[in-house]
Amino acid sequence: MWTTEHYRQLVRASGWYDLIVTAAFVTPWSFLLLHGALSNVSQTFNLPGALPPFAPIHLLMANLLGSIVCVWAVLRIRDPQRVFGRYDAVGRLLFATWQLYALLNGASSILVVILVFEVLWAIAQFWPVQLDKK
Repeated sequence: MWTTEHYRQLVRASGWYDLIVTAAFVTPWSFLLLHGALSNVSQTFNLPGALPPFAPIHLLMANLLGSIVCVWAVLRIRDPQRVFGRYDAVGRLLFATWQLYALLNGASSILVVILVFEVLWAIAQFWPVQLDKK
């Protein structure tokens, strides 16, 4: 069971994780660099699954995702409320669901690493929080 203060630290840490992992998605230029790096990793290690080139509409979707996730991350860093942690856990389960769907439909296995972290963050943020005694 989390104490209120430890849970706030967890929510803040999940915000930092999201900001760091997602920052490269915010602009077309940074995302294309990330995509190239991930493609190189996939080819170097001969990983299963596809990491296809992105058309402009795909790039737009990646940038929109990156922008909103980064804004949400900054909110949780600045104001790590319990309710934000619970909403974030639900969002992570949604992300994990669609990541698993993508993997089952041929997406690059690089996604497995992020999927594992999404599930672990969700479990941690769903864990009970001890109510403060007043």
